Amino acid sequence: MIEINNITKSYKETKALSGINLNVDEGELFGLIGPDGAGKSTLIRILMTLLLPDSGEAKLDGLDVVKNYKHIRKMVGYMPGRFSLYQDLSVEENLNFFATVFGTTVEENYDLIRDIYYQIEPFKTRRAGKLSGGMKQKLALSCALIHKPKILVLDEPTTGVDAVSRKEFWEMLKNLQEKGITILVSTPYMDEADLCDRVALIQNGQILDVDSPKRITDKFPRKIIQVGAQNMYKLINDLRAYKKAEAVYAFGQFAHFTGFNDEVETIELEGYLQNLGHEKIIAEEIPAGIEDVFMSLMEQ
Repeated sequence: MIEINNITKSYKETKALSGINLNVDEGELFGLIGPDGAGKSTLIRILMTLLLPDSGEAKLDGLDVVKNYKHIRKMVGYMPGRFSLYQDLSVEENLNFFATVFGTTVEENYDLIRDIYYQIEPFKTRRAGKLSGGMKQKLALSCALIHKPKILVLDEPTTGVDAVSRKEFWEMLKNLQEKGITILVSTPYMDEADLCDRVALIQNGQILDVDSPKRITDKFPRKIIQVGAQNMYKLINDLRAYKKAEAVYAFGQFAHFTGFNDEVETIELEGYLQNLGHEKIIAEEIPAGIEDVFMSLMEQ
């Protein structure tokens, strides 16, 4: 449903995309995972016919994004990273406006947005600018769906919303996928990768890996030791100073440690930290997560 072949894009001296190749299958929920500045939004804007690539080609349902941009805009639903609806219009007015732009009505396509819209319907007369982050998100998604698009593209839709709204939003995406819509979603949150059928890890305008989240972590060959102690700052510095340390990263209240040649054992690390005066030490081997794989690929 989405074909991307050797797409490049530069802003003056900055190379935003370097030869991106990617395919998204029909009915797939596909995640574009990477930090800010990785190139996610640039790629999405090219797919949405808002930017021209420097080279390469991209097609949506067989239509070229440069030659057939008018057709593409009618068949895709796009939710940009920044809330872009009319802040002075009410919820109801925004929805009616977008339906009219696409030559349809809210009533005609209500079945597609019903499960989303019922949560904001009590506020239908409230101005969009006065809604909470989670409500704005639901309204933007409803407007992107009102013309029954074949492909739904969302650029960091859960940035800046609370954890409950994030969870609800991904449940909505799963429901939309069941209705046959192909979904491409970008996110800087690594934990959201597990909610996708397949993901592409992107950094510095390059694809690091493409696969299902499980296969990406299963093929990671390294041993990860999760380490915790009372003084986190001292812990990380001491772990990085250890002679056998290859990589040490902070992950919440723990540090993830990788040793040279995976020869370091948990009991060895515990003894090292005890000798340095650390208290309440936890050291256990854990399976790699998407974040561990991402950090390793970045290092390489």
